[in-house]
Amino acid sequence: MNDEQKQKCHAIIHSHAVAAGAANVAPIPGLGVAADLVTMTTMTMSLCAVFGGRIEQEAAKALAIAAIKNTALKQPIKTLARELSKLVPGLGQVVAPSIAVVMVEAAGWVLANELEQKFAKKEA
Repeated sequence: MNDEQKQKCHAIIHSHAVAAGAANVAPIPGLGVAADLVTMTTMTMSLCAVFGGRIEQEAAKALAIAAIKNTALKQPIKTLARELSKLVPGLGQVVAPSIAVVMVEAAGWVLANELEQKFAKKEA
C-alpha cells in the first residue's frame, strides 16, 4: 500500500468508524450491529475504489458481515460489553460508541489489507 492509498484508507476508515460510533449512541441493544453492517458495507465499497476495484453492494455486504463476525470473534468481551452497556442509562451512550469506533477501525484496516492484496493480484 503506497502513502496515497494509506491516506485515503485512513480517511475512509476513520470517517466510517466515527459514523458507526454515532449510530451506537442509541441505547438499543442490537441496533449498533445493524448500523455497523451498513457502515462497513459502504466503507468496503469505498476502500475498493482506493485500490482501483469495484464491488457490488451485495458482495460488499458479505465482506462486511465477515469482517464484523471476525472482529467480534476476536474481541468477544468488547462486543458483549458494547451491547450490555446499552442497558445502563448514561453509561451505554459513552461505552458503546467508543467500542464501536475501535472495532470498526480494526475491521476496516483488515479489510483494506485484504482488498489491496485482492486487487494487486488482478493487476499482476
